[in-house]
Amino acid sequence: MTNQGIAQYQRVSTQTSVMDADPHRLIQLLFNGALAKMAVARGAIERKNFEEKNRALNSAIDIVNGLRESLNLDAGDLAGNLDNLYEYMIFRLFEANAKNDVARIDEVHGLLSQIKEAWDAIREQAIATQPMQQVAR
Repeated sequence: MTNQGIAQYQRVSTQTSVMDADPHRLIQLLFNGALAKMAVARGAIERKNFEEKNRALNSAIDIVNGLRESLNLDAGDLAGNLDNLYEYMIFRLFEANAKNDVARIDEVHGLLSQIKEAWDAIREQAIATQPMQQVAR
């Protein structure tokens, strides 16, 4: 399969996943997307492909910002703490982009991976609290 064919398959697969996803799954997809973009950026830095690195980190920043914007800050301290952590991650990704620093990307990747693991662990509980029409998708 050519690179163009692979890219087209990934776009269709992603679109299908998003259309069929419940709210909990949508957040999982955002986590996966941000982590994947960070991995691409890391590889691009190692290959000295700075245009690709810039695109990938800007996408990762946009996704983390989307996660941040999805928080319900009225829900309590956890949401506020996540807001601060996402803000920190965005700052570190900007720094990584400016300095071509894989260590900063690795730091954010590790932090976001921990949040994703916790999010994945509550999937059954989250689905149980959703209205039936959302779960039935």
